[in-house]
Amino acid sequence: MRNIDLSPLYRSFIGFDHLASMIDTASRNEKQSSYPPYNIELIAEDKYRITMAVAGFAENEVSIEVQENTLKVTGNKAAASDEERKFLHKGISERNFERKFQLGDHVNVLDAKMENGLLHVNLERVVPEAKKPRTIQIGSSNEKLIEDGNKTS
Repeated sequence: MRNIDLSPLYRSFIGFDHLASMIDTASRNEKQSSYPPYNIELIAEDKYRITMAVAGFAENEVSIEVQENTLKVTGNKAAASDEERKFLHKGISERNFERKFQLGDHVNVLDAKMENGLLHVNLERVVPEAKKPRTIQIGSSNEKLIEDGNKTS
């Protein structure tokens, strides 16, 4: 296991105390299986799409769940009897899976659809007005606050 020293980050970044837990979660997610394969696309400035290859799964066998900042996609295949089928070569995996994605702050899942064996999950980052950059006028607001404070005392 790799140990990462985050102390230089704590000297430069204020209010990012949750950074260590995010890195720890990401390192645990590295151990996930590579099945099913997936793509993450940037569609527009704040729009993303996760596409997963889920060939052989029906819509009712795949579930999508969002809890806090984690998107979890689970596929549960009904147990099929291989005794009925005789394979000469079996290259298509039909196993159950669970794939987790860490979502950034203010990233919402818009919708999901299955098409041609691919599951598409559309995401969008919606930054609240309070979090968007704003221009501060120099001197105007501070003087008014000081004047208002002197009138009340």
